[in-house]
Amino acid sequence: MRRFEVNRRTKETDIKVQLNLDGAGTYQIDTGCGFLNHMLELFTAHGRFDLNVLCVGDLQVDYHHTVEDVAISLGIAFKEALGDKRGIKRYGQRLLPMDETLIMCAVDISGRAWLNYDVEIQAQKVGEFDTELVSEFMYAFSRELGLSLHIVKMSGQNSHHIIEAVFKALGRALSEAVEIDERFADEIPSTKGIL
Repeated sequence: MRRFEVNRRTKETDIKVQLNLDGAGTYQIDTGCGFLNHMLELFTAHGRFDLNVLCVGDLQVDYHHTVEDVAISLGIAFKEALGDKRGIKRYGQRLLPMDETLIMCAVDISGRAWLNYDVEIQAQKVGEFDTELVSEFMYAFSRELGLSLHIVKMSGQNSHHIIEAVFKALGRALSEAVEIDERFADEIPSTKGIL
């Protein structure tokens, strides 16, 4: 079973994450930030993972620590649940439309962290959520997982649609990348022999 549980506590956040890579898209998510909850629910449902997240953070400051630390914990959970990455497809990609928005997301679970985040969002906030935190989330997540992550906005004006499409595209691209390829189920998908 490709599952992992993370318990991570700092002076700013107290987080518990439970992840099952081979799930059905079920979730229980409470970060204290409604918009982040919504994005993680979309990510989980479209990725077909099972994910429980409970975060108590210093929301009296702002959402920054909560968003970054949830991403760190989620990246750790993915990395550990994947183990030696034997048999995974490794690569995943999604071109995802949402109304006027079109997002391209491509991933490589290479063990090397890289983020190309080319997503301009006009609004500084969606509700109480600072839109600049999307890139912070993606940076922390890709760093902890060891993921080469490329996200490019090809079109879009509505800030909510843009961010929602980003999280849906990431879920679907990762779902493809973590899937076991039965033709190579006993192999590490690298000529190096390690990822």
